[in-house]
Amino acid sequence: MESILLYGKLCLLIKYQILRIIPCVQSAMHTGTDSVHRIQSRMILMWEEGISMIKKWFAIGVAAVIGVTGSVIPAGAQTAEAAAPTTVYYGSENGDVWDLQARLNQLGYKTELDGIYGLETESKVIRFQTDHGLRIDGIAGPETWSHLKKQTEGTTGETSDAAGLSLSKKDKTLMARAVYGEARGEPYKGKVAVAAVILNRIQSDEFPDTVRGVIMESGAFTAVSDGQIWLKPDEQAYKAVQDAINGWDPSGGATYYFNPDTATSDWIWSRTQIDKIGKHIFSK
Repeated sequence: MESILLYGKLCLLIKYQILRIIPCVQSAMHTGTDSVHRIQSRMILMWEEGISMIKKWFAIGVAAVIGVTGSVIPAGAQTAEAAAPTTVYYGSENGDVWDLQARLNQLGYKTELDGIYGLETESKVIRFQTDHGLRIDGIAGPETWSHLKKQTEGTTGETSDAAGLSLSKKDKTLMARAVYGEARGEPYKGKVAVAAVILNRIQSDEFPDTVRGVIMESGAFTAVSDGQIWLKPDEQAYKAVQDAINGWDPSGGATYYFNPDTATSDWIWSRTQIDKIGKHIFSK
């Protein structure tokens, strides 16, 4: 009975993918040549997603029939899948696109850092794929991500951000602690902004030029003063740090921020205010 149900799910998945592809085919028949490439890329991606789901259900179905789930789906398979790079393509807008754009820029494939996978980013991905003998589809999938990461991450665990700063894993962890301690109740954009302020200070002549120097400077961060810097940061704090490293600066270049409801310093109000994100006002 279980095998019949699984077979039914496989059929539905195949039907689902076909229904997703049909609109692309119809669109291709009524569009100019400039858009055909993007439509082809999306069709390829959707088909691959369908094949991936079908393979997964097939493996589960075989396991159910022969009763040896552990031998059909190796332990850790789901973990490996979850850790795989996120596929991004034309139209994507997220932190992974920031990561992609930063890595492309680092390798000389200059594109605007805006977190939007537009035509410019797509063309740079195609150039990268062409130069490295990869499948040319304009999609940043697992193979493209693998080659990008190999060329932008050294064996020492250090990476360079959009401004050319070399940051170690310890630096990133300390930044994540600061973000978590300072902004864990803030919207995600506000967390990235706090991380960006740390990076902006490193690049300013008015502050220390290292992550530890900036964060541990006496009186600079409340989280250091009250000990919250040593709380264990969550995944979102790490992601916010990475987005800031990749070039996203929601603070607009700020080197200060404060909560107007709790600030006791008159001096901080004298700084040029840039924007308010969540409860924090960001300023220079």
